[in-house]
Amino acid sequence: MQQFLNKKAHIYSINSEDHNAILNFYHCFDLCFSNIFPENTENVVLLCIGSDRSTGDCLGPLVGHRLHKYKYNNIHIIGTLENPTHAKNLEENMYRIKNEIPNPFIIALDACLGKLDTIGYINLAPGPLKPGAGVNKLLPLVGDMHIKGIVNTGGFMEHTILQNTRLNVVMKLTDIIVAGLHRHFILMSNCLNINSTSAISHLDKC
Repeated sequence: MQQFLNKKAHIYSINSEDHNAILNFYHCFDLCFSNIFPENTENVVLLCIGSDRSTGDCLGPLVGHRLHKYKYNNIHIIGTLENPTHAKNLEENMYRIKNEIPNPFIIALDACLGKLDTIGYINLAPGPLKPGAGVNKLLPLVGDMHIKGIVNTGGFMEHTILQNTRLNVVMKLTDIIVAGLHRHFILMSNCLNINSTSAISHLDKC
């Protein structure tokens, strides 16, 4: 998957317009996740950040809404259309995760703004993301790895841009992320001992 990897930043980028976008996302997620998944992890948390009140910021809640209906073993989906995780409750949710879910590995997911030629791309990378950075909100870094969907251009009047983002772009990103994550989560639930790093390398064989 070298064509998707920015070696300098260790960022995997997937173009949602590619007809193999779901497969590309699946493989890139597997590479990123497998390389950093710690041995003592007992649970995986998908923290879907965003608001259902803004078209451009609803990627996280949409993904959470779609995945929350499934029952995965040791995998927790936080942030849905009904109960979104946003600026006002992010710290509260992080506190709950760390106090109620043993040894969590947190995957943070959020929409973001970028350059014109990157709209519709999904970026995956190890390490945390900074929610709200595109709209100048001071929020804590979150996640052991992160997924960002680029929904529109940034740099000027970000709030207005998010409110006027095309739902079609957000839904394409949602469909790809949900399909790729669901396949991974099903495999983890069915054949992974969540404490075994050796099992992760055999994920595709299950």
